[in-house]
Amino acid sequence: MYTSKITGLGYYVPENVVTNDDLSKLMDTNDAWIQERTGIQERRHIKKGDGNSTSVMGVKAATLALERANLVPNDIDMIVFATLSPDMYFPGGGVEVQEMMGMRTIPALDVRNQCSGFVYAISVADQFIKTGMYKNVLVIGSENHSGGLDFSTRGRSVSVIFGDGAGAAVLSRNEAGKGGILSTHLHSEGKHKDELALKGPSTGHWVPQIIAENPQEDIPYYPVMNGQFVFKHAIVRFSEVIEEGLQANNLEVKDIDMFIPHQANLRISQFIQHKLKLTDDQVFNNIQKYGNTTAASIPIALTEAWEAGKIKEGDLVVLAAFGSGFTWGSVIIRW
Repeated sequence: MYTSKITGLGYYVPENVVTNDDLSKLMDTNDAWIQERTGIQERRHIKKGDGNSTSVMGVKAATLALERANLVPNDIDMIVFATLSPDMYFPGGGVEVQEMMGMRTIPALDVRNQCSGFVYAISVADQFIKTGMYKNVLVIGSENHSGGLDFSTRGRSVSVIFGDGAGAAVLSRNEAGKGGILSTHLHSEGKHKDELALKGPSTGHWVPQIIAENPQEDIPYYPVMNGQFVFKHAIVRFSEVIEEGLQANNLEVKDIDMFIPHQANLRISQFIQHKLKLTDDQVFNNIQKYGNTTAASIPIALTEAWEAGKIKEGDLVVLAAFGSGFTWGSVIIRW
């Protein structure tokens, strides 16, 4: 049995910085209101004409990850692409990455688990490597949120939170007993699916029906979120799935060297940090700069933490995410 090890990391965010003050010109909000509720100061948005898209940003992040892994595109055996905002309804972003990077006809799998997308994608890649089927798997999380948000007062509770960007990791075969991904833990609870969702356009509510209804208030093609409900469930599930991962490996909270949470809300991260009694040096947050980039948030944060020297060989690194579905999960890594 093999293990998988992260051998390369990369991320990309658009150059266009959108501050809280910028958003206050589009909707009834202000910097203090946004920071108090989310901790976000600014985010990045794709700018019309800059050439970016969900798949393009994914390629930019992946290119850097491959360089750092000392690999070329044809060394990759599989692509796992996580996003809720693909360039097209279908096909998914994985095949676009395969084509853009000039790869051979390897499998490309798309993962639709929203904020938990990267954790789920890592778990999928890990299984393919553990069984010996593939040697190098490229995992990407990329999001273009700004293309589908309601930038009016009506949509402010959601629109102020999200940003655009991409992160990527290369998982490579590693001999057992030499570190790498120790375990992954995944969960879902579909009864809460309506609390954080984008319900249309969909095959159950397609464009002509939306136009015919001409809704004034409840517009189904913008995302909706019950913020307090999501917050309450997130802090419970985060704690549970972290403890589950630690117990599975006979580890304790005190063994954690670096915790990288999904960047959903700084208040959630701070609550979990306090509950687990982790120091500031044991937790990495960057939502202040980028907002919530959903499937991209963990790989962007993981890359920045690694680039800053906050993750070293032998460290115990824990990734955890919670989001729409509800879905949640954790990854336990010996770096």
